[in-house]
Amino acid sequence: MSQDELLELRNLGKTSAQWLHATGIHNREQLRQLGPVGAYNAVRARGFNASKALMFSIAGALQDVHWNDLDPQYKEQLLLQLQEQSPP
Repeated sequence: MSQDELLELRNLGKTSAQWLHATGIHNREQLRQLGPVGAYNAVRARGFNASKALMFSIAGALQDVHWNDLDPQYKEQLLLQLQEQSPP
């Protein structure tokens, strides 16, 4: 059985990886293509009770930094993007 590429990324644990797998995201490239907001929305659309911390964790994973160390302006941009993509 092959190693889970998502578990090798910073900030992503077993539950996060399982949620992402359930949405069809299985590797870093797929995660990058969808982006933090898209991946978060996909997880939520599957009915998982993920908090916005997952979105920040994904963003940090893609930048290889702890999610708490993300630039505050970047976090704000993610929140605005999330608000724009969320249904009314």
